[in-house]
Amino acid sequence: MTTPVTTCRVILIGFGAVGHGFATILAQHGERLRRQSGIDIRIVAVATHSRGAVIDPAGIDLAGLLASAGHAGGLAALPGATRLAPTDIIRTTPAEVVVEATWTDLATGEPAISHIRAAFAAGMHAITVNKGPAALALQALRAEAAACGRHFGFEGTVMAGTPSLRLALEGLQGCAIHEVRGIVNGTTNFILSQMERGMDYATALAEAQRLGYAEADPTGDVEGFDAAGKAAILANALLGAALRPADVARQGISQITAADVAAAAAAGERWRLIARVWRDADQVRAAVAPTRLAQSHPLAGVTGATNALTISTDLLGDVTLIGPGAGGVATGFAIVSDILALYRNR
Repeated sequence: MTTPVTTCRVILIGFGAVGHGFATILAQHGERLRRQSGIDIRIVAVATHSRGAVIDPAGIDLAGLLASAGHAGGLAALPGATRLAPTDIIRTTPAEVVVEATWTDLATGEPAISHIRAAFAAGMHAITVNKGPAALALQALRAEAAACGRHFGFEGTVMAGTPSLRLALEGLQGCAIHEVRGIVNGTTNFILSQMERGMDYATALAEAQRLGYAEADPTGDVEGFDAAGKAAILANALLGAALRPADVARQGISQITAADVAAAAAAGERWRLIARVWRDADQVRAAVAPTRLAQSHPLAGVTGATNALTISTDLLGDVTLIGPGAGGVATGFAIVSDILALYRNR
């Protein structure tokens, strides 16, 4: 029996590493996904801040789109190129889903929040891999989506394509979650892992920058801002809080020394930057801080740029999930996962 096929037209806002990863998945695996799920995912528009925009209602040629990333003219060299702004493209281009993959602003959440609200106003579902909207306005955006009968997906905001939020919200449904602890920033975990091998902090940071794990200005990672944003998302999504990143007690790893790492090792422990959210009586609290863990702890064994979460529940005890927490294809998969969940849940 032939599986009926449903076309899902996607407007992609942002075409950096994550947008490129999403398009790569569709180019290489779109046919298999269509056969397995019955969903034919087509990108019908792409809009960027500095490299133009392109629209093709029938579906943009993915080979040309991917090639445009290395082209001096960017999207302007493709058939269907346009100068329309992202919100105008959302307003005028027929589609089922808007994917928000622009830069993250943990102070305002813009322009991503406006893009998501434009999607709802146009009758579309919205999926974001941008931490800003989920960290700053999750409950409001959930309510707005529900009010207009649309779906708001944000799986890729915490551990890229590793299904941390879906595990907690769907796989552990029926359990009461009272605490979540995890390694949610791969850059700091890589640096601490290198320090365990004998590097000092400055050398380990330089190595992370050389390999592309850390930015030229690593402040967002090493001082815990990125992890604090993700902690806010975990608190709000899993424990029903309304915290903002500024509400998260935060300490980074820049003050950890080689002597600190050696002292922990001598005690059978390892340093990890841990994001923690927990219930404290009738309040939800969140913190990010370097923490010494016994080497037997599941999170202590997570090395390199890998991420992990331990979810503490009433019925199952502790459940630990380990997987990639960054990368274009890994985060692009989160978009695919959210789209498939949208149609599965409908």
